This record gives sequence, structure tokens and C-alpha cells, in this order.
Amino acid sequence: MATDLSQFLPPSLDLPPHLSAHKYFLVCTLTVAAWDTLVLSPRTWRMFRTPGWPALKILFHFMRVFMPAEFIVVAVAFFDTKWTQQMCQQFFLFEPICTAILLAAASSVHVIRINAIYENNRGILGIMSLLFAVQVVVTAICCGFYRAVELREGQGCISGPKDVWVGIYWVAPTLLYSVSFGLALLRSLDSLKTRPLSPWKLMLRDGLNLYGAIWIVNMTNMVFWFVMQPTDANDPVKTIVTSMAAVLTTSMTLRIILSIRSSLDYGGSFALSASTGQNSSSRGGNTNPHIHGLSAISHASANPNATGLRSAGAHNISTHNGQTYTLDEMQLRGSKPEGAWDDTDADKSSVGAESKGRTVEEGVKITIDREVLEERGYPRAK
Repeated sequence: MATDLSQFLPPSLDLPPHLSAHKYFLVCTLTVAAWDTLVLSPRTWRMFRTPGWPALKILFHFMRVFMPAEFIVVAVAFFDTKWTQQMCQQFFLFEPICTAILLAAASSVHVIRINAIYENNRGILGIMSLLFAVQVVVTAICCGFYRAVELREGQGCISGPKDVWVGIYWVAPTLLYSVSFGLALLRSLDSLKTRPLSPWKLMLRDGLNLYGAIWIVNMTNMVFWFVMQPTDANDPVKTIVTSMAAVLTTSMTLRIILSIRSSLDYGGSFALSASTGQNSSSRGGNTNPHIHGLSAISHASANPNATGLRSAGAHNISTHNGQTYTLDEMQLRGSKPEGAWDDTDADKSSVGAESKGRTVEEGVKITIDREVLEERGYPRAK
């Protein structure tokens, strides 16, 4: 005759199937959070040392600290067998409130970035800002409709919804991430008219895999919220994936920031934007010197006999009065071919042995970007 051994197990080990799955998922969540923190540490330190504190840099460092801290506390409450239900009644709002803050930070990154790749299009900014505002309001209201799931002593503390409609807490950010993914995808497809690429290279260049991963994990969370049916009022099946969704959304959003190939000011610029130099001029930002083959920045010496600017070509040309021009703009302003600078001033510096007859005014700064020159059709100097 079979003996039911469950009656001899402590409550911390005698778990129903969905509660056991919930604990396994939280262990996976903590593993992902720890791995993400470890892997991104060198890049986090390099970003921390870069000058300036634009919005994306602040959000990056906030999420890097806030995300692991939140789920360490949540895990302690969930796995600590001495955590009583009375303590849980005072703690259960911690996770929904902190997750709402974390999602708001991640969503603000999407708003800033999508606005940047569409070059400050007011319509796009209006749509993303509206979705962000709806998310903040909805998540704040829904936090008041969570409760402590009634578990046995020693089984931990979990917060759960009072009703199914509280799932709009996750509908709002999922809608924003869906629109963000769609707009990023459309922008990338539109860039194929300028420079055709294979789908794989296009995905990696524009980080579409990151936007897609965020969308997939949030849609999976929607399935658990609105499709999975709990066995009773204390079944935590609806919130099994919520912690993992928050961690992966944060992790992928951090990588969206790291994938930006320009200055983080104003959300950066699109990877293949033909107006990278113009954007930098109008925004007052400089292109990251470690990105896109930017090889050197040289200053013409005040000595009229100085010659030190030898390169394949100039992408951004900044004069001593603070103005910045691209080669395209120089052509339009002077109706001259590339490199046809005025020769009339005898006190101007010569530009390289390969550019005899071409001169540069004192104080000129030239930024070398061979890759951009080749993309625009300018030949590489031999």
C-alpha cells in the first residue's frame, strides 16, 4: 500500500505544481540578472568614465543598479522559510511598485531612442509619449489592486492580482514595446533604399533582435496573464513570468543603449543616417571616436608652415568659430567639388602631400571617417 509522503514534508518543500514552477522561474530570473550584471560590468565602467551625463547614460546606470537590487529583495522574501504571512502583508506591494518604476525607466529609453532614430519627428514623439504616459498612470493605479497570495507558513511571500483585469498593468508596457519594435523595424527597412543589407546584418546593425526579444517576452507574459487558468484563488500561475519579463526587458534595453554608435546625447543617431555630421552640428554632440572607423582628429597649427593633416578625407570640418560643416554642405555652400578650397590666402596651411594646392584656415578641426566616406561614394585615397 502506497504511503503519501507529502504529509511528512515541511511546507517549504510541500509545494503545489504552479508554486514550484514559480520558484524555479525566479531562480532562472536571478541567474539572468546575475549573469547580466557580470557580463556588462566592463562596458558599464567604460560608459561611466565617458564625459557628460545625458539622459540615456543616467537611465542605463539606474537600471543596472535597481534591477538586481529589486529581485534580490524579492528572492529573499520568496525563499526565506522564516518569512511569515504577517510580514508578507506589509511587504507584498514592494515588487509591483518597484517593477513599475523599472518598466518606466526602460520605456523612457524606448521613447528617447525611437524619437532619435526618426530625427525628432513630432508625430512619432507624440505617439511614444502618449503610450509612456498611459503606462505610468495604469501601472500606478494597478499597484493598488495587488494582494499577498495566501501561502502556508514557510512557503514565502508572493504578490498577486485581486482580479484578472489587473493584467492591464502589463498590457500598457507591452503595447509601448510593440509600437517601439514596429517603428524600429520600419526605420530599418526604409534604410534599405539607401544601402541594401542582408536581413541578418540589418538585424544586428539596428538591434532589431533586442527590440524583438523584448516584444516576445512581454507577449509571453500576456499569455500567462490572460490565457492560463489558475486552479484556485491562491494559485500564482498568472505571475510566474512577470519577474523574468521585467529582467529580460531591462537587460535588452541596456543593450539597446550600448548598441548606439554615436554620442548618447539626445538619444544618439540612426546607424545609417546620412546626416550624422549635420545632427552632431545641430545638437552640439560629437561622434564617438571609437565607432565607425573614426581614426583621427587633427588641429591645424597656428604656424603657417605647419603640415600635419594627412588623411584619406574629412567627414566633419569644424572651424575656429564653432561652426561645423560636412563635405556635402561645403559643396552646396561653395558650389565646388570636394576639396576645392580657396587658394587666395598665402598664410593658409597646406593639407598633406596628396592635397597640394588645397588649404585650410587656422583653427580648422578635421575628423577622419573613412567608412562614412566610402558609404557616401567618396573614393578612398591611395
